[in-house]
Amino acid sequence: MTTTSVRPDTSVDARGRERTNRILVGLLRFGVASLWIANVGWKRPPDFESLRKYTTDAITYPVFRPYGSLVEHVVLPHFTFFAWMTVLVEASLGAFLMIGLGTRLWALIGIAQCIVITLSARNAPHEWEWSYYLMILAHVAVFATYAGRSFGLDGVMRPIWRRSRGWLPRTMLKIS
Repeated sequence: MTTTSVRPDTSVDARGRERTNRILVGLLRFGVASLWIANVGWKRPPDFESLRKYTTDAITYPVFRPYGSLVEHVVLPHFTFFAWMTVLVEASLGAFLMIGLGTRLWALIGIAQCIVITLSARNAPHEWEWSYYLMILAHVAVFATYAGRSFGLDGVMRPIWRRSRGWLPRTMLKIS
């Protein structure tokens, strides 16, 4: 029985393809980050009027009735707290994805946030439901491609984290 080893393709063409892929993955991450940063802009304190409208759509145009009930009986009575948490999560999503730090964790948080948004607004009039599915898929792509390793801090810091023995560097290795 003979074994053959496959050599990595180190040709100029292969290196060019790899660089192109890294650029595209970095652009994807940057685009998703920009989406979150732009969406924080219209959630204005202190009353968060626009966010309240979209939140009440979960009750008026329910996607999943138990979620609408949760919004009605838990979220709306404590709306200011939930509005600030929404702004904090979405601003953090934008910031961490932009710099490419902890990217895989933030992609999972983005998927969760997109599901919440989908459950709130998908059935509202003049909403294109595919926009929500595409947001989820964009985060799946960021997660699957380890996007922070392409022109992000995850790629810069991984060698340092790999050499370190502490719990934080080990955790960062897992979530990058």
